[in-house]
Amino acid sequence: MLLLAAMAVVVGSGGAAAAWLLLKLIGLVTNLAWFGRVSTSAANIADAASGPMVIIIPVTGSIVIGLMARFGSEKIRGHGIPEAIEAILFGQSRLSAKVAVLKPLSSAISIGSGGPFGAEGPIIMTGGAIGSLFAQCFHLSAAERKTLLVAGAASGMTAIFGTPVAAILLAVEVLLFEWKPRSLVPVIAAALTALSWRPLMIGVGPLFPFTGDVVTGALPLVAAAGLGVTGGMLAALLSSTLYRIEDLFHRLPIHWMWWPAIGAVAVGLGGLADARVLGAGYNNIQDLLDGSVIGEALALLLLVKACVWLVALGSGTSGGVLAPLLILGGALGALVGTLLPGDTGYWALLGMAAVMSAAMRAPLTGAVFAIELTGRLDALPGTVAAAAASYAVAVLVLRRSILTEKISRRGRHILQEYAVDPLAITQVGQIMTQDPQTLPAEMLASAVSEFFASDARHRSYPVIDDDGQAVGMVSRADALRWQLIEPDGTSTLGELLSDRSLPLAYPEMPCSTVAELMVAEDTGRVPVVDRQSGRLVGIVARRDLLQVRAEQRRDEHERVRFVQRTRRADAKA
Repeated sequence: MLLLAAMAVVVGSGGAAAAWLLLKLIGLVTNLAWFGRVSTSAANIADAASGPMVIIIPVTGSIVIGLMARFGSEKIRGHGIPEAIEAILFGQSRLSAKVAVLKPLSSAISIGSGGPFGAEGPIIMTGGAIGSLFAQCFHLSAAERKTLLVAGAASGMTAIFGTPVAAILLAVEVLLFEWKPRSLVPVIAAALTALSWRPLMIGVGPLFPFTGDVVTGALPLVAAAGLGVTGGMLAALLSSTLYRIEDLFHRLPIHWMWWPAIGAVAVGLGGLADARVLGAGYNNIQDLLDGSVIGEALALLLLVKACVWLVALGSGTSGGVLAPLLILGGALGALVGTLLPGDTGYWALLGMAAVMSAAMRAPLTGAVFAIELTGRLDALPGTVAAAAASYAVAVLVLRRSILTEKISRRGRHILQEYAVDPLAITQVGQIMTQDPQTLPAEMLASAVSEFFASDARHRSYPVIDDDGQAVGMVSRADALRWQLIEPDGTSTLGELLSDRSLPLAYPEMPCSTVAELMVAEDTGRVPVVDRQSGRLVGIVARRDLLQVRAEQRRDEHERVRFVQRTRRADAKA
């Protein structure tokens, strides 16, 4: 843990540098493509989007991305987080140098040329690639590489948004698939390192400050939950529509390299309808929080942004999902907020938390991300209510999140539910077979063969000496082999088993340790001995371990009433 934490400081610095570089690349491409100037400063595409260039520029950028994906690396397609998850779970957390270089470059071209995406997905993939590449320089396990990959992803997200706690929660809810000190402490170290670099590279303070009033009380919390339900339904609609659009692209009779260009046509048409939908649109998020987008403009932003984002993402181009989800959630919240008390900006804030939580199935991340972005800790009860309600709707309506659905379509199904391993909390003494049938160490090999030929009920038996201590395990296969090696069968079991190592378990040992022992020793039964005396007290088999799982399943699904209602007859008696 300490070694990985120290390494995570280096990875966190690399993630912060990558975030700074990505933002500068986006600014450079935006200024070159739309304003014809060489500058890396942030620019609003809506200020220059007019005429046929609104279609020509996005299409040109998408053609370049298609070429980069086909002749560079296909992994730069998409929004980055599913690719990071897949590398963690199925690729031993190994990402290539190509991804580290081409992903930010392709994303900068995509966003800078008008693609309706954010920088967070690409920086998660890029930061993860930096962590993975750094880890590959050392003798580390796949689990340790995963920790550094996720540390890089969390540091990149922290540097872009200034949200270290949300980045850590995202790591836990979406990327790590565990909650262990070995992984959590290094991820925290990387996120805090990136946060330390952020004032020098990007800036200080909340990225989208909210200065309006926060509505408090019981009824506003109920309204927040109601908004969360609406946000969950919107997220479900977005996810299902996205993959229907992706299916349509897969039916096209042309190479996938050209799909982003086709999607860019829809982006350009959307830009003609409302130029605010082009690019990352961070200014839209601030406008929604300020309450400066109202009426028809609000509905137009929600509708057009959703359409162009879904088509562009479904085409397989490069870009992120968090910023579009924030805009769509904010627009939905502001629309609903016109019917609720308080500033529409407050309800926009809650809408952002709701849609992000439902789409990514990360309720803690959604709730905290919204308040860190705006610097309004007092809005936390509302964001929690909205995020929890939207999350509940999402898990009831959709089988998978917008992130894991893409992976499942490749035949790899991911469960985003964490639970305590029942084998880790069950002791061997609770499940072992006590006083098992044994064979004496002085038993001859010939007698062993006869025993397995006639009386044996199990495939293997523990062998004990005169003091009741286990000296080995003998199986039916051993008896058959000894018949060939020693036809006379005059050797004793103790002599035949003297050169074998014997895996042992203790009554107080967790069953998970025994399961690992069985895998390591390639055995299905392990003797259980008393730790003090060494005497055999039981035996545990694979079937016993499976019974622990079966018991857990019964606990989850079997409903039993322990307190019965008093019957009328009993009352009369």
